[in-house]
Amino acid sequence: MDPKDRLYLRDLARRVAEIAADPIQAERRKLWYAQNVLKPIKPLVFCSPEGSWVELVPESTLRLQEQPMRGWEYDLRMRIYTWEHFGDDQVIDAVLDVSHVSENSGWGVTAPQTRTSDTARGSYIWDPPVKELSDLDKLRYPEVTVDWEATQKRLELAQELFGDILQVRLRSSWWWSLGLMNPWATLRGLEQLMVDMVDNPEWMHRAMRFLSDGQLHFLDNLQEQGLLSLNNGNQYVGSGTWGWTDELPVAGYRRDHVRTQDMWGFTEGQEITAVSPAMHWEFAMQYEVPIHKRFGLTYYGCCEPLEKKFEYVKRLPNLRAVSVSPWCDIRIAAEALQDAYIYSWKPHPAHLAAVHFDSDYVRAYIREMLEVTRGCVVMMSLKDTHTCNQQPWRFDEWTRVAQEETLRAAERG
Repeated sequence: MDPKDRLYLRDLARRVAEIAADPIQAERRKLWYAQNVLKPIKPLVFCSPEGSWVELVPESTLRLQEQPMRGWEYDLRMRIYTWEHFGDDQVIDAVLDVSHVSENSGWGVTAPQTRTSDTARGSYIWDPPVKELSDLDKLRYPEVTVDWEATQKRLELAQELFGDILQVRLRSSWWWSLGLMNPWATLRGLEQLMVDMVDNPEWMHRAMRFLSDGQLHFLDNLQEQGLLSLNNGNQYVGSGTWGWTDELPVAGYRRDHVRTQDMWGFTEGQEITAVSPAMHWEFAMQYEVPIHKRFGLTYYGCCEPLEKKFEYVKRLPNLRAVSVSPWCDIRIAAEALQDAYIYSWKPHPAHLAAVHFDSDYVRAYIREMLEVTRGCVVMMSLKDTHTCNQQPWRFDEWTRVAQEETLRAAERG
């Protein structure tokens, strides 16, 4: 590595370590621990630019070209940017996680061929591989294989670069969601899977049982290889919160062998938003019950509005947090969740993407929501923001307003 690039990366790491040493990080941890045990000190704010990061930290500004150094540069710069701009309740720590070099076998069929639009970050369509009912027999359970030699080289490189500045850990996030509808929509096609619910319901049930068993096998495969890591600290869990909790790991935990019951789990069903509550339960959620049972705490939902489905959502085992999307009725959600679950609210991302940004409107919008949810365990995650119209300051202003309103709500009680 070029000595200048090495010095540059180490300077980024030193800046992150300085930020992590700020006493406010300990104060923020206390806020998350309190929220996750359903005894909130104040409504928490999390700003996640997601697709807008390309406007905040453009890839053209990255100096490193070769992986994994380029990924580490991006990670460190995003943390620094978060600290210097957002003022939300995220915790910045002095840790660098190094992922395994691995392969996932997938579901045993060739990955769908996609056709993407000419628009940057635009939509795409795909050709699903499960075209005939008999194609279900071609599927196999997913498994992970680790290249331990390459993994060790990657870990040693990170330790040599950063080990005297940051805590370097070998840790991979093997999934985002363990929900069944996303993989099935990819394998079968979104329109076709909804047709199958009516035309081929028994076959659809067979497919869902297979996917549920497959996800459980996938978890077994990771657990047996000792590849799982705790997510009870500064790890993103669900679709908009952080894992800080003393409730995990549970009794019987061994430091050298993490089990699923020591972790947060997560499922969602965005692809079948338009399906009736009863059909959502019949063809998806009931098959996710065994997945939720595997985990110590769980989170449900993402962008799908759940106001007609809370009756079924609350049947999921070990449920602690529920997504309240921008398209969900916040009053129905408040009545359903009260103080028994974390009310994980997703403010409307269009407020960031609009032609004009109106901070007064944002303030009134947040204030109304906090009034409606008095008595609930509320947090807000500004996410799914795939553009800020090339005006990064909008995130700073949105978060400033949100923090002022959450402090106002906390003082009001």
